[in-house]
Amino acid sequence: MVIDIPSELEVDLIDRPLPPWELDGSFLAQSSMEEYRTELTATPRFEEIAATLRHALTGEGGGYAVLRLGNLAKALSGVRFRRLVTGFAAEVAVPFSPFPRWPLWKDIGVKVDKDPGKSSGIGYNAFHMDLVNGTRPPDYTTLLCVRLDPLGGGTSILSDAHAAVARLSEDSRALLAESAYHYGTFFDLFGVGEEYKPFPILDGSDPGGFVRFTAKMLERSELSQAHADAARELAEELVRGQVSFMLQPGDYLIVNQRRFLHGREALHSGQDTVPVAERRLLLQLFLRAKASDGSAA
Repeated sequence: MVIDIPSELEVDLIDRPLPPWELDGSFLAQSSMEEYRTELTATPRFEEIAATLRHALTGEGGGYAVLRLGNLAKALSGVRFRRLVTGFAAEVAVPFSPFPRWPLWKDIGVKVDKDPGKSSGIGYNAFHMDLVNGTRPPDYTTLLCVRLDPLGGGTSILSDAHAAVARLSEDSRALLAESAYHYGTFFDLFGVGEEYKPFPILDGSDPGGFVRFTAKMLERSELSQAHADAARELAEELVRGQVSFMLQPGDYLIVNQRRFLHGREALHSGQDTVPVAERRLLLQLFLRAKASDGSAA
């Protein structure tokens, strides 16, 4: 769902600067969340937009939203704009960084010498959930678009994970429910539980839970033929059901990882000719569901 910000709210938000945030460990401090909420809810229509956002993420049939904040990005400095976006994020869940060595917002730029399938690579980034091998992955992953690929690539892709699973055969679902999958390493992480290895892609005890999937496991993990075939069938269904769109500067994508998986089409060829300061740039922020909303792991 795309959510546009009414022009009168944009004017009010531009005139309402937010203070620097404080952290409690790697989480946004409760005091900062309360301060931001007090300031933002004093602007007419903010609560209406926040309620629309929450419904788009957790209501029936929902699971992702794009906040169109381009006008605000143009009007505010980078720091002021990030504080505002953090305030919107805190209306959904608690912002945090699972990477102690990174700040709250993590840059995702473009590195031509990186593994093409990685988030900062230049190739196709297949469907996945972030931090798939943690016992408590982030409930939401979010991406703020700062710059487009000047050559025109990098379309975002999303797919309803549970809808894809529902289209699978019963035999495939049974295989995906077995603790037979593993992917990646696990070190120097905060707030995402313990390493989960091996793990099931489907957890039958929680119908609204994570579909723990990353297509990269098909190439980079040793799986039995049957388990690999079931995961490959899921990958195909995810592609069949995908939606795609190009994030514009100032667009803020929020994905409920308990419902949708995400990825990215390849960037346009010729990235090595683009100066680093002009390449595509996203900022990533993770969110932990509040215990009171019933969706926390």
